[in-house]
Amino acid sequence: MAKKDFYDILEISKGSSAEEIKKAYRKMAIKYHPDKNPGDKAAEEKFKEAAEAYEILSSPEKKQRYDQYGHAGMGGSNGGFGGGQGFGGMNMDDIFSQFGDVFGGHFGGGGGSRRGGRRVNKGSNLRVKVKMNLEEIANGVEKKIKVTKYVACKTCTGSGAKNGSAFNSCSTCKGSGQVTRITNTILGAMQTTNTCPTCGGEGQTITDKCTACHGDGIVRDEEVININIPAGVADGMQLSVAGRGNMGARGGVAGDLIVVVEEIEHEHLKRDGMNLFYDHFVSYSDAALGTQIEVPTIDGKAKIKVEPGTQSGKVLRLKGKGLPDINTYGRGDILVNINVWTPQQLSKEEKKILEDLKDASNFKPNPTKKDKGFFERMKQYFE
Repeated sequence: MAKKDFYDILEISKGSSAEEIKKAYRKMAIKYHPDKNPGDKAAEEKFKEAAEAYEILSSPEKKQRYDQYGHAGMGGSNGGFGGGQGFGGMNMDDIFSQFGDVFGGHFGGGGGSRRGGRRVNKGSNLRVKVKMNLEEIANGVEKKIKVTKYVACKTCTGSGAKNGSAFNSCSTCKGSGQVTRITNTILGAMQTTNTCPTCGGEGQTITDKCTACHGDGIVRDEEVININIPAGVADGMQLSVAGRGNMGARGGVAGDLIVVVEEIEHEHLKRDGMNLFYDHFVSYSDAALGTQIEVPTIDGKAKIKVEPGTQSGKVLRLKGKGLPDINTYGRGDILVNINVWTPQQLSKEEKKILEDLKDASNFKPNPTKKDKGFFERMKQYFE
């Protein structure tokens, strides 16, 4: 099933400002909040949809990729990227920990009754480069990559506490994760709320820390990750796999894995969007008499006919032999630029033959049949 447009989910236009996007999400989040719709699975799904849309549109970088490439450029099950680990896998804890501040005073503050105002640690994003050749770009590919990142400590299962150790409510914030201060000013009493400096906003402290992770709940380790990259990606494109970045400390949520595509240059074919270009040299006699040539394609080789009298600079097209569009079912072409090779060394016999032909009428340029310029010839392929 095709995914809904993120702008439609938040009921806004593509040109909406960052503040308008935030207001629209807040409206949807409050309307479909689980605390307001207990047991309503449909409302819960709409709540998740709104969070997913806001997660993309509130980030200038992700919004730009979405505006350019749609869902396919963002990953997730719809684009075949990340093995189904896309944004649809967001759970309630992820949403409350990332966007709780948007709810303001509704539902008991940042995380509502579900989070009790305590901060949940979010791991940092992890960025990797993946090299791809044209064959992989044309067909899509599954890559296995080994990354070194922060994972949950196996000794304490990510809690940060030594086996048998207790968690105590923070004495400073009384378990709320926040401290409130009232300051008297000339304008009256001013109240400010900040993250508790003692527990870091977690609302609890550990009596005895795990010796393996020193209480952080995370350690550095290697992990092999399968990544499904869709066909049609381009050099420099960034794709995101949710929840496969660094793990958050002490039972937190993981960041995202940002995959940057690095295109390997092809030996013969040059890329321009969905189209591929190839320069082919033919002899003077083949250009005059006509011939059949073989040109490289992504899948192997293809034969193409060179008509008699072909001029240097003639462009021949192999339709549909280029690269696919990441957002549609369209496919580009291979454009073959014919170059007539002029001999640089001639034998006496060859020179005599050409001397004899030099004054023949068919060997003189015909000013009434001037060949179009290169850019004029190319226009027909892009109009």
